Amino acid sequence: MKARKIDHFFLPGIEVEDYCVNVPLDWRGKDPQTLAEEGLPEDEELWPLFWRVLRSAGTAKANRPYLIYLQGGPGCYGPRPLAATGWLAEALKHFQVVLLDQRGTGRSGSIDGQLIEARGAVVAELGSEAAARSQADFLKRFLALSIVKDYEFVRHLAFDSKPWYSLGQSYGGFLTMCYLSFYPEGLKASFISGGVLHIPGSAEELYQHSVLRMAEKTKAFYERYPEDAKRLAYLADYLEREDLRLPDGERLTARRLQMLGQGLGAKPGAERLHQLLDTAFAETGAEIPEGTRPSCHFLMSAYQTLSSYGNPLYWTLQEFIYANSEVEPIRWAAERACAVRPEFSPQARPLMLTGEAIFSWLFDEDPALRPFKAAMEVLMEDREFDPIYDPEQLAKNTVPLQAMVYFDDLYVPSELQLDTLSRVGSSHAWVSNEYEHDGLTDPRVFARLLEEARNRGDLEEL
Repeated sequence: MKARKIDHFFLPGIEVEDYCVNVPLDWRGKDPQTLAEEGLPEDEELWPLFWRVLRSAGTAKANRPYLIYLQGGPGCYGPRPLAATGWLAEALKHFQVVLLDQRGTGRSGSIDGQLIEARGAVVAELGSEAAARSQADFLKRFLALSIVKDYEFVRHLAFDSKPWYSLGQSYGGFLTMCYLSFYPEGLKASFISGGVLHIPGSAEELYQHSVLRMAEKTKAFYERYPEDAKRLAYLADYLEREDLRLPDGERLTARRLQMLGQGLGAKPGAERLHQLLDTAFAETGAEIPEGTRPSCHFLMSAYQTLSSYGNPLYWTLQEFIYANSEVEPIRWAAERACAVRPEFSPQARPLMLTGEAIFSWLFDEDPALRPFKAAMEVLMEDREFDPIYDPEQLAKNTVPLQAMVYFDDLYVPSELQLDTLSRVGSSHAWVSNEYEHDGLTDPRVFARLLEEARNRGDLEEL
């Protein structure tokens, strides 16, 4: 069995090779190395997996070690760079970079509402409960341990079983902890940017922290752009009494308007939101005349920000990335965290914005997510998931781990990250408030992570 090379092309200064292979949909009870050596089972459902290898243009660079990039998410496919910028610019100086579309995303069998409906239809004759259960069990196959086993299968199949380096951004840091827990022999050294999973932890604990941070971010946004506080208050009042439709025909509600704050954890997030609100009304004056209808430009911009058609797994799996083995039912952790804080009510003013938080009502209001609703109701009550970390293995970890911890991180609180790292062997942290969650867009961040690891002797071959 071999991986199939399907394309070879060049971007400015970058040589690219594309590959694909099938992997088991259900990895439970299966060993990636064994299947890579002996072949896949013939009687089980397989899933497509796609990746590409990037290297600096020129054959002299082909002997460099491999770095796998574990992207943020969940439910996000590998980056599609147009040129070597950000972390990639630094990485290509030292590595050949592997960009894999994690299962269920991009060209690795992208999951959408039509597909999830089809999965339920297979057992529909057994009733709606059986269909929802089938969909829920299917979605569990797209969490961390399955993703890590995909990487291990590819490593043994297409990379001569040689250990590689890893760089995890956000959710990619969660995947790194999973990798170090169960397949540490596959990694030579690991880097994390803003994504150290709290161990032990839970979705409920995470959102109790992040809701407070979101309130701080909203207040800071209004202090910087006080006119936007007025615009959002007007918009929320307008939406409470008027039936305003997005370009897809769905109603824009005040509680969905609050989700425009999801980007405030990125360095240009406040500026992006300000520019979106800058064109919310056609009027040019500072005051908004009563009854003014939001502009079509605003509605399109809001739709592009809020729609989940591009990555429905992002919201669907958002709270289950914290579920490790046997857990208490999650039951909409973010929604419960917001419900006990009156300032997050859609009727409160100033209007408080929400961040990376998922709500039950969104699976009614977002047409891209409606097909997942029945499965979500089942998953939110489930108690058993695949393991995603092993505290004992992490405590005795010997794989060098260098983490970038953003002090003001909105999505993964820095205090929780540092608590975890205090109990992970061979781990080191660089803490800074110079960057936000997207610090890897600055090539200097990855350059410093490499330099700190190199100075400790962790990167002898570089």
